[in-house]
Amino acid sequence: MHHFLATLTILLAITGCGGADTAAPEAPPTGATEPAETQAANEPESALTAITLTIGSQSFAATLIDTDAAQALTEQFPLTLPMSEMNGNEKYFYLDGSLPTDPETPGQIAAGDILLYGDDCLVLFYESLQSTYQYTRLGSVDDPAGLAEALGAGDATVVWALA
Repeated sequence: MHHFLATLTILLAITGCGGADTAAPEAPPTGATEPAETQAANEPESALTAITLTIGSQSFAATLIDTDAAQALTEQFPLTLPMSEMNGNEKYFYLDGSLPTDPETPGQIAAGDILLYGDDCLVLFYESLQSTYQYTRLGSVDDPAGLAEALGAGDATVVWALA
């Protein structure tokens, strides 16, 4: 019995130390998060690109994130794209060339999301949905209210331009 208690005490001591070591990464020291926060606060506003999507007589402000794919897209602006309807929630257009990709499975897609499917299919979502497909995130419409109505039920022409 004495041997059992000694072994149990040693195991608890080892487990306790292991638990403390594994808990440390979950709660980094205060100083460890400051550089990232400072970096984000000092990030230039030019990292985001303001664009305008025009559908008929309606314009929607949108913001593209700072990625190689979004940069490559804006280098082609202005674009007037005949976007095709798909699934009652998105419009898409196959670009003439490929864009850089960094695909992820977003899971939840929000109305107004601007994504790249594959390396050449520009997708503008006008309804929110769950998806298991992989996309490269490009940006989003700042306020998608009225976007679905402007795009309508069928194909739509969308003018993409820098704001």
